[in-house]
Amino acid sequence: MSDTGAGLDRIHTAGGWVARIAYGGFAALYLLLCLLAVDGTPGLWMVLVAAAVSAAVVSRGRLLPWAIGAGSLSLFTTLFLGTALAIDSADGPSLFAEIGGLLILTVRTVWRAPRDRVVPVTVLLGAALLIMPLRWTLLTVALFTAPLGVLLAIAIGIGLYLRAVDARRSRSVTAARRDERLELARDLHDFVAHHVTGIVVQAQAARFAAGSGAAQSPEQLDTMFEGIEKAGTEALTSMRRMVGLLRDAQHVDGRHADGPYAGGPHAGGPDAGAPGGPPDRGSATRPVGSLDRLRELVAGFTHPPAVLSVAPDLGAVPPEVATSAHRVVQEALTNVRKHAADATYVRVSLARLGGGVEVAVRNDGRGRGRRLPSGGFGLTGLAERVTALGGRLHAGPRPEGGWEVVAVLPLGEC
Repeated sequence: MSDTGAGLDRIHTAGGWVARIAYGGFAALYLLLCLLAVDGTPGLWMVLVAAAVSAAVVSRGRLLPWAIGAGSLSLFTTLFLGTALAIDSADGPSLFAEIGGLLILTVRTVWRAPRDRVVPVTVLLGAALLIMPLRWTLLTVALFTAPLGVLLAIAIGIGLYLRAVDARRSRSVTAARRDERLELARDLHDFVAHHVTGIVVQAQAARFAAGSGAAQSPEQLDTMFEGIEKAGTEALTSMRRMVGLLRDAQHVDGRHADGPYAGGPHAGGPDAGAPGGPPDRGSATRPVGSLDRLRELVAGFTHPPAVLSVAPDLGAVPPEVATSAHRVVQEALTNVRKHAADATYVRVSLARLGGGVEVAVRNDGRGRGRRLPSGGFGLTGLAERVTALGGRLHAGPRPEGGWEVVAVLPLGEC
């Protein structure tokens, strides 16, 4: 989970609490004034109903029970006041708070309720809203039912729009995560083919040596068999990961629908063809399982100048780790170019960290200057790739200023 995504979630949650507190305070003050102005039991009851509806609006969890309770209470109140009491008129300023609360509940229900329950709950809230003029006279029914119907239609439309936005974003995030898994699976397929080819070549060499009658020392045979064993182990490891990724790619969920990596001043998907953009899906431009392409990538990034630092004790890394490191640096450099035009330097470093390798891209940009458009899901795909390898990804501001993207990739049995 990125620190940026966690920060955005906290901001979103804080904003929701501020909105609830503001609405709750205003509704409480308004209903208190209504309570001082009412005269008689019907008016007092309407204030209490409006208070219950307002409480449902500011409720934090379990939307459906609150919405059903508020709609049922309002509907019962209308039927009781309009039929049992048969009042001709009533001074009910609290009615405006009740109407507003029901409209907001309608928006939230259409937006957030499960698909199998959204229709009946919306019908309940809409019915409670539309028959509300029955609390007085038939004249009020004729005058106010149509305007209430228009307001109800607007509320339903807003809820449907918000629901569609969430669904579209969820699909985009899911597609980004699935595509990154499939891309990694394709890379692993190439690595498996490479290892198997090495096994075949070494086995053929052993058979040729045996057929030629040349005597092989135990050291030579041990070296040859060690190479075959190592290639076979790496092929099996890559194959297991590839099968797991292909299976998981069919069931990738939208758990980051709010975009844990999609926001922030440096978020965004890379542009195809741009330096640091995503690799072409064809094998001709797909990063190979070594750090050579990474060195070429950093050397070609000159605005601002990028410097690559590789720890002397890094040693060999598995091909899928090298490819993922390439993708992390690629995405980070693209975001620097798109969102940090004021940066004066970019530092790329690879170092050992426990049982893995840390890939870090840091710059001193403040996000001023050029800000190019982005797709918004580049870091989401990266997070999926890194997580699939058993690593973790962090993208966020640095304490001393600037931005950093840091990935920790496990080295496994390498």
